[in-house]
Amino acid sequence: MTILFCVALAVAALFAGLFIYTVRSVRRVEAALPPNGSFVDVPGARLHVVERGQGPALLLVHGLSGQLGNFDYGMIEPLARDFRVVAVDRPGSGYSVRTPGARADLAAQADVLAALIDKLGLERPLVVGHSLGGAIALALAAGHPDRVAGLALLAPLTHPAREIPLVFRPLTIRQPWLRKLVAWTLAVPMSDLRRDEVLEMVFGPDPVPADFALRGGGMLALRPSHFMAASEDLVAGAPGMGPLAARYSELRLPVSILFGREDRILDPAANGEAFAGKVPDAALTLVPGGHMLPITAADTCVDFVRKAAARLRGAEAVTA
Repeated sequence: MTILFCVALAVAALFAGLFIYTVRSVRRVEAALPPNGSFVDVPGARLHVVERGQGPALLLVHGLSGQLGNFDYGMIEPLARDFRVVAVDRPGSGYSVRTPGARADLAAQADVLAALIDKLGLERPLVVGHSLGGAIALALAAGHPDRVAGLALLAPLTHPAREIPLVFRPLTIRQPWLRKLVAWTLAVPMSDLRRDEVLEMVFGPDPVPADFALRGGGMLALRPSHFMAASEDLVAGAPGMGPLAARYSELRLPVSILFGREDRILDPAANGEAFAGKVPDAALTLVPGGHMLPITAADTCVDFVRKAAARLRGAEAVTA
């Protein structure tokens, strides 16, 4: 055997081992966290949706590399006492599937949510968006103003990022073939190795709850489909932030924003204060804490959403 052949054989064996490790991890994760909602088909996606409660509609939209379990950790149950709560796994995240060839940019994801609103008969819900979900909620309000009554944004992305946070840089893969190769070989083992470091960066300075992996759905990120979807979201979504920000002055609906002062992922000044200054009917609230407020400050987020809903009812009464 030549040295080159031996090296190629060793590399092939390594990748085969990584693939087997990934497949076994997926089976373990999906056995521990099966889907707990229903599935809704809309143009561009098959969406996994959890729906609870009755009353005015709330649509909950999670952030980059998240899934609806981020809201189910501590927000859905209390809100469902007074609202019809619909939490959705965005296309490719959690147990939702993005249709092959469908776009992942902000406008396309907003179109998917608009179709979901129509399919479920939500009329004009209050849309609650966390992180990248906040940007998509804003794209929904800008592109489909007749589908949205108001926005309640939790640590939202509202402006183009000067740089990609270190924790998300592995997702910046533009070539689909390379993204798929990494997803099925390196992504899961590296996520296992870096789990504590990554979670500390995302949650900090707040502590990471010991039950986040199961109760918050964190384990679902250890799946190739999740990595590929998050990478697509990041690469396709970034170019749309500038044009979206240029339309903020056009928004004519109540927008409430909640930010943690110590957020390490998104700057509260650039994405909270600067945003509030551009939107005619925006109200910003700053609280102690980091980026993962739906989990680390669930009660605060529930109160915030309730106040945003009350503010919305007040605005509707004035215009009636």
